[in-house]
Amino acid sequence: MGSKKQTGNTVFIISLLITLIFIIWGVFFKDSLTDVTNIIYTGAIDYFGWVYLGATLFFVVFSIYILFSKYGSIRLGKKTDKPDFNTGSWLAMLFGAGMGVGIVYWSVAEPVTHYTTPPTGEGFTAEAANTAMKYTFFHWGLDPWAIYTVIGLALAFFQYNKKLPAAISSAFYPVLGERIYGPIGKTIDILSIFATVFGIATSLGLGAMQITAGMYHLFGIPNELFVQLIVIAVATVIFIISINSGLDKGIQYLSNGAMILSFLIMLLVLMVGPTLTIVKVFFNTTGLYLSDFLHLSLRLTPFSEGEGWIASWTLFYWAWWIAWAPFVGMFIARVSRGRTVREFVIGVLIVPTLGTCLWMSIFGGSALDLVQRNNDLAISITNNVDLSIFTFFDQLPLGSILSVIGFTVVAIYYITVADTATFVLGMLSEGGTLNPSNKIKVTWGIIQSAVAAVLLFAGGLNVLQSASLAAALPFAIILIFMSFSLLKGLKSEYDTQNSRK
Repeated sequence: MGSKKQTGNTVFIISLLITLIFIIWGVFFKDSLTDVTNIIYTGAIDYFGWVYLGATLFFVVFSIYILFSKYGSIRLGKKTDKPDFNTGSWLAMLFGAGMGVGIVYWSVAEPVTHYTTPPTGEGFTAEAANTAMKYTFFHWGLDPWAIYTVIGLALAFFQYNKKLPAAISSAFYPVLGERIYGPIGKTIDILSIFATVFGIATSLGLGAMQITAGMYHLFGIPNELFVQLIVIAVATVIFIISINSGLDKGIQYLSNGAMILSFLIMLLVLMVGPTLTIVKVFFNTTGLYLSDFLHLSLRLTPFSEGEGWIASWTLFYWAWWIAWAPFVGMFIARVSRGRTVREFVIGVLIVPTLGTCLWMSIFGGSALDLVQRNNDLAISITNNVDLSIFTFFDQLPLGSILSVIGFTVVAIYYITVADTATFVLGMLSEGGTLNPSNKIKVTWGIIQSAVAAVLLFAGGLNVLQSASLAAALPFAIILIFMSFSLLKGLKSEYDTQNSRK
């Protein structure tokens, strides 16, 4: 396999045009866009919910198989390649890209929401609290990281071991051959850019809402649309400066900073919160999660009315993680050269799952301990999700300090996600180059912020989420084919390496 690259700016220009058309559609024909995306989204959930469940469970099983397989010793790159980043920075960067703002945004809100309206049984009970934590682990545990493992490993392997461009289409070389450089390959890459731009824009919109809520909570600055748009504008300037610092400085420093502050805030909540309860929650919920994993993974309710809860939570999450997969997978692949396949799977699947579950135990466990004694607090948190983390901090000792650190973590994760997204969009737009030009990265940085701002202005974040989730269905199928393509490539590499001995 050669290192031939896609020529011209076709992928960049077409992706840009499609993005601009969607912006115009969203601004001037909002009702039409809402109707179309809702029809597609509802159809995908109602008729193909089982596809999301089956595919995501497959990715978990596949990732664990790769971890323990004979292919674990294969190095991503040459046998002499060393990792580009130390393990701490590597884990920080992939964790920031994979979860970022979301883990702060939902760590209190989701467990408390499940506690008040659980999928089964009565709300506001001890049983509801256990169920709430179990589903929070499920939604943020192995499954999202398995999706990232599959796409990240496939992209890294074909980039570094088969010398193909850093593009989503490269992972299909065993199936498409040289056609990855033609219209089929370019179509795959354009779809990847499309999903990435709109998936990230939604997250930037949510992040802006949470930052503005934090500014209102801490400084009394009005929590309104105008302030949210200013937040996006200021953040855009900051991450464009970071983009021009390069991967080794900008993104790495931001990710390390966010991780250090995340550890600090976790330790503070662990110390000032109900420490013993948190420890018990972690152990108890891990047991519930692992023992019920298969049932949770395939749970649908064909004979009852409970499908709405599964659609709005589990299927929403699965589709959301899949929609994010091109962006996160590309970035993880970019920073993982020199790791063995086994190191990669442990670092992308096992370590972040444990870290996420620990985070959710500390924040979710503490919040549930508080709301069990105060139902009004539970209702207050669920009524204003944007403020949930700050409402929670107010109930703890050192609440003001925690709020300031929490606000800083959200702001840094916001910049990091925007930063990594523009880096990936640049890679995809320039035919898979590992170091895209600053001009392309800055262009995408401005575009994705503009999309977030326009959709906030038009009140269209829900529309955008629906569009992203509908786009996830074909990506679920693509990822399954990518898994088999990866397996074929690993087998070929393993056989080649062993034949030389």
